[in-house]
Amino acid sequence: MDFIETIHQYHGACRAEVAASVETPGLGQCHIYRNGKSRPRSLVFGRRNFYKIYLLTAGAGHLHHASRSLLVERPALIFTNPLVPYSVHYDNGPHEAIFGSFNEQFWQGSGWTNSPGRAEASLFRPDSNPVLLLENHQLAVLRPLFEQLVAYATSDYAYRCEVLHKYLQLILHEAQRIEPQPLPTIPHNAAGRIVSLFLGLLGRQFPLVTTAQPLPLRTPQDYADALAVHVNYLNRAVQAVTGKTTSTHLAERLVLEATNLLQHSHWSIGDIADALGFAYPTYFNKFFKRHTGCTPLQMRHAALQVA
Repeated sequence: MDFIETIHQYHGACRAEVAASVETPGLGQCHIYRNGKSRPRSLVFGRRNFYKIYLLTAGAGHLHHASRSLLVERPALIFTNPLVPYSVHYDNGPHEAIFGSFNEQFWQGSGWTNSPGRAEASLFRPDSNPVLLLENHQLAVLRPLFEQLVAYATSDYAYRCEVLHKYLQLILHEAQRIEPQPLPTIPHNAAGRIVSLFLGLLGRQFPLVTTAQPLPLRTPQDYADALAVHVNYLNRAVQAVTGKTTSTHLAERLVLEATNLLQHSHWSIGDIADALGFAYPTYFNKFFKRHTGCTPLQMRHAALQVA
């Protein structure tokens, strides 16, 4: 099977029946695609800042999501986000799907938030289940909502962007009904608010898409400065609310991003070290081995062997 690096190339290769892009100043971008029963192709992860919701109504294949491989052999709802590498490989035979992608600006323009306390955001968390297998009655509810996405995206209605927001919200809430996602509990006090802001800011630093734009915030002091609080206050709040130190959160996220880049990019180890804010590759090697038990080179070799 061919590997198609972008969703636009994928749409063209599958000869999608309908494709529409909506871009509104201040509200971001949303792309809606509908594939008729066409020959299967493969879709691989591109490090672009788009969330995707995919309704597979016919066909079967495998979703490789981070380190997991999941068989999808009946109608399903699939979620992907910019933080987690994935690829979709279809089995022989026709498949049929409707799917949409939207960027961070569209997400925020809808009134949603990356706050861990929101149901919509929880469906896209890296540790959540990316595939919801659907029963017939669930598909019967979701399919008309996706059909409406296509209808409004391809119309000339002046307020179609706002309508797409609403239908995406309905789809996400139907998904939450099918399989409720556990939500971290963050108290509604001053410490809780600063921790929510910290976690949102941390999440927005990733993914790194080019070596020309290295990680802007690297240390607890950087985050404290960005949030206009004293670093000691930030550290106390994060520890009290999450049970982890600020440094632990940063280290875990750096390890996840480093692992993704080593496994799914062609960047050199030196480029990865530089993009993640390490002054020298040797510092990055020691950091990565301390947290994972293997060197960056060993991680890359292991990924190549699996591929």
